[in-house]
Amino acid sequence: MMLKRIVFFFLSVAFTSCSKGNSDALFTKLESSQTGIDFQNEVANGENMNIFKYRNFYNGGGVAIGDINNDGLADVFFTSNLGENKLYLNKGDLKFEDITTKSGVNGKKAWSTGVVMVDINGDGFLDIYVCDAGSNIDAIRKSQLYINNGNSTFTEKAAEYNLADTGITTHAAFFDYDKDGDLDCYILNNSFLPVSSLNYSNKRELRDKDWDVADILKGGGDKLMRNDNGKFVDVSESAGIYGSLIGFGLGVTVGDVNGDLYPDIYISNDFYERDYLYINNKNGTFSEQIQTWATHISQASMGADMADINNDGRADIFTTDMLPEGDERLKTTTSFDNYDLLTRKLSMDFFNQYMSNALHINDGARFTEIANYAGVAKTDWSWGALLFDMDNDGYKDIYVCNGIYHDLTNQDFMDFFANDLMQKMVITGKKDDIETIIAKMPSTPIPNYAFKNNHNLTFTNNATNWGLDTPSFSNGAAYGDLDNDGDLDLVVNNVNMESFVYRNNSEKNKANHFVKVKLKGAAQNKFALGSVVELYSGKEIIRQELIPSRGFQSSIDYVMTFGLGNKKIDSLQVIWPNGKSKTIKKVALNTTINLSIADATTDYVFKSTQPKPLFKEVKSNFLAHKENDYIDFDYEGLISKMLSQEGPSLAVGDINGDGNEDVFIGGAKGQSGKIYLNKGNNSFAVTSQKALDTDANFEDTAASFFDADGDGDLDLLVGSGGNERTSPDNYLNRLYLNNGKGTFVKSTTVIPSASTNVSVIAPNDFDNDGDVDVFVGSRSVPGVYGIDPKHLLLENDGKGNFTNVIDKKAFKLNATGMITDAVWEDIDNDNKKDLIIVGDWIAPQIFKNTGRRLAAFKSNLSNYSGFWNSVQCVDLNNDGKKDFIIGNKGTNTAYKASAKNPMKLFTNDFDNNGTIEQITTRSIEGRDMPINLKQELAKQIPSIKKKNLSYGDYAKKSVQEIFAQDVIANSLQKSAVIQESVVAINKGNGQFEIKVLPDQVQFSSVNTSCVMDINKDGILDIILGGNQYEFKPQFGRLDASHGCVLLGNKKGEYSWLPYANSGFFITGEVQKMRIIKNKNNTTAILAVLNNNAPKLFTSNE
Repeated sequence: MMLKRIVFFFLSVAFTSCSKGNSDALFTKLESSQTGIDFQNEVANGENMNIFKYRNFYNGGGVAIGDINNDGLADVFFTSNLGENKLYLNKGDLKFEDITTKSGVNGKKAWSTGVVMVDINGDGFLDIYVCDAGSNIDAIRKSQLYINNGNSTFTEKAAEYNLADTGITTHAAFFDYDKDGDLDCYILNNSFLPVSSLNYSNKRELRDKDWDVADILKGGGDKLMRNDNGKFVDVSESAGIYGSLIGFGLGVTVGDVNGDLYPDIYISNDFYERDYLYINNKNGTFSEQIQTWATHISQASMGADMADINNDGRADIFTTDMLPEGDERLKTTTSFDNYDLLTRKLSMDFFNQYMSNALHINDGARFTEIANYAGVAKTDWSWGALLFDMDNDGYKDIYVCNGIYHDLTNQDFMDFFANDLMQKMVITGKKDDIETIIAKMPSTPIPNYAFKNNHNLTFTNNATNWGLDTPSFSNGAAYGDLDNDGDLDLVVNNVNMESFVYRNNSEKNKANHFVKVKLKGAAQNKFALGSVVELYSGKEIIRQELIPSRGFQSSIDYVMTFGLGNKKIDSLQVIWPNGKSKTIKKVALNTTINLSIADATTDYVFKSTQPKPLFKEVKSNFLAHKENDYIDFDYEGLISKMLSQEGPSLAVGDINGDGNEDVFIGGAKGQSGKIYLNKGNNSFAVTSQKALDTDANFEDTAASFFDADGDGDLDLLVGSGGNERTSPDNYLNRLYLNNGKGTFVKSTTVIPSASTNVSVIAPNDFDNDGDVDVFVGSRSVPGVYGIDPKHLLLENDGKGNFTNVIDKKAFKLNATGMITDAVWEDIDNDNKKDLIIVGDWIAPQIFKNTGRRLAAFKSNLSNYSGFWNSVQCVDLNNDGKKDFIIGNKGTNTAYKASAKNPMKLFTNDFDNNGTIEQITTRSIEGRDMPINLKQELAKQIPSIKKKNLSYGDYAKKSVQEIFAQDVIANSLQKSAVIQESVVAINKGNGQFEIKVLPDQVQFSSVNTSCVMDINKDGILDIILGGNQYEFKPQFGRLDASHGCVLLGNKKGEYSWLPYANSGFFITGEVQKMRIIKNKNNTTAILAVLNNNAPKLFTSNE
């Protein structure tokens, strides 16, 4: 639960009873003396209305931009929470006149929130709908609908349209969801119930009116209002829209998500309720499908926007949350859900929620969330989110409004409140007055964010360079071309400071062009809401959808402005709400194109070209892997990720000599491993193996088939692992001998074990004596992350008896660290296979096989310490030398290690209490700053509390400043400098050329890889599997991979194949993948998943 929830909880307990920018910048902030816009949303805490009485007191107001008098100039409307809303008429040249009083839009209100300009009655003039919320005490809380009289005056008629009594409303969106030609309305409400009183209630299906609470607490459920001849009728229940009091709506975003030209709805919910994605069923109903489309979402979703950021013609979604970017601010204002609460919420169907902005990239059937990769995850306490082309380069950028007038979650203030203030009240018997308490809350204005689109799914915050870095408390914002010069100006509504009006200066860059499009609809939709305009430029589509409600509580201009950069525009197509379309072949640049629905006579035809995918999934009867219930964080409080959840293991080999490769899939603790016989034709039958069933209490973390006893058939060696600190008997390596027919009996020979968490079993006759020896690598010492585990080099006597010879023949191997994978291959072409190992917090290492021993082999790979998960060794470029495919963590992570800013792991008994702790740091300006919050570190290392550090003090200290010099010097230290998954091309003599794999690969971890020539062009291609879920909540989870197919070319480059083309699509944590060969020369790919059933794929020929 976020800190603001905690604050409100104990505050309610206490009180229930009682830049100007420079002239060269992209944007220029205009003074009110220039524009005439002097609006300020003043919010002052009073006795009856304050932050303690009303949870959303600092949520701020919205902005609407639109041409209310049809003079070709966009006008501006601001909402004020407590004060008077304002309407400013654009007089040209960015000069505005306040016409609030004479226009009649200053009617009675309680607490204005969102605003939309919309022609609700189809007369060709924009009306203004103002949402109302605020404390339930105030009886005049009604939303207002100001009908445009056509002469710059308005008459309030919300009740006539049945849009007055809407509830505690944040915002509204108008759109034609049922395609009947008039505009319907989605009312976004915010439950008035105290969050602490709900105790994570999941009564999502119970409608507002049916809750057993006082009527004064109702009015929180969302509503879908259908327009029936000018009267709006609540059809929420029959349409499939939730209307529960656990809905804390802060954002409503409308657009076509699935490409069927029907509007879908994304709802951002604050607090613990998950967001909703309503997919339009095209029959007047919706299906809520967030868990089908997304893999995770923001936790406290606030503002949102929907637009195409990568010019692929599909609408992507960006949501804001409240995660600070700066380390110091993070540590002074933030706390995160613990793992137990996360799992509790998951069990109650609240989905995967993490405190972070979310950027959902739409591939037409699902979202890939990449906010961390894109660099847009952390923007502090954020509200408005707008996706629009700020610099007219043809790509949409991201603008984020942020700030909270008082830092309600400031940890030091919370300590002060909980301790000093409460103690004083107990001793004196007097409650401090509200003003005194509020005055002690810090107030920190911070700059908004302006992310420039780098055209590669990454963004750079250009707020300073663009003149948008004035510190503020900003909420709603809207954009429109206020001065008709072909670029989008920006208006921002702030709390307790003057609003911002930014003039966009993009027109000064003559290299960048634009096109403006003004649409004319018909009948009851004169402004053609729901229309889609697409500009085609080569393979790119610059797309906009005409839906004015955007961001947070705001509404954008109806005239569409397209930045083009220097792109050549091949054609422009408009798709009208009635299904008609019109295409313009010759598009005049730097002009406004007026288009009318009346001129569109051609029916839009959907593009139906479906590529034939390279792979197809085959149904199989493999049993699902099921993890035992164990939470590593309960025993190791400072580790970032659980190590007990990394199964299952996988081994492939022909165990019965029929020419078809068979399969062993390991089990979790309490689940026996299974052997499946390959019957051919991709059919597998589970076999009865009593020896495996007897050993079900071992966790099978590594396995390999090889002939251990020299009798000509394949035996099975299984490594045990996990992360539970239990008896060494639970971590035994086990050898099962094959009777020649595929039935296995446990060997009576004792196989050496190191009582470690085994990660890899790699067989190879390293001493060339005719029998198969084995390297057994370990991931960790169970229950003590960061300590280097022992590894095993098992020499075979030819009869299946093994001796550990690592100290005699490969003594440096034991000092390599936490190994995750290993492979034997001849790296230096001396006809002897060398050992290559990769691991966690280490660099890839090669141990040269001299024929007698394994010796460290120098290579430039030693410069690339990372979080390596897997290694594959194959000659990728046909030059006769073996290359590597090395899987890493990826860069879609909360923190990123790099050569310039490495991450480090310090392991020690920091407080001399007999328990080993691990502190992970990241480098900030050359200092090693812990990634742990103070409360987290102090819980694990109580001696921290004795230092009496405030949160503010702690936030400024490096690990070397928190602990004594000798403690740090005696710590085991590891570092990581790269997170990208790569190929390493062998240039000989220990030199490798590192090539980072395509962007899409870096969206998640790579846990495993396969190599084959998929498209039969004579060049090897790569198949990757990944994802890692079991992180602490503050680190999110890596879930953006659905498997990657990379096609190679003659230049040694790899291109990522979209899922529709590859056919290789897996949701889940893919731990291992292997190619299975059949006697008829066909192959299949088997992927095993953690906590899920394996997947089998074959060539789609």
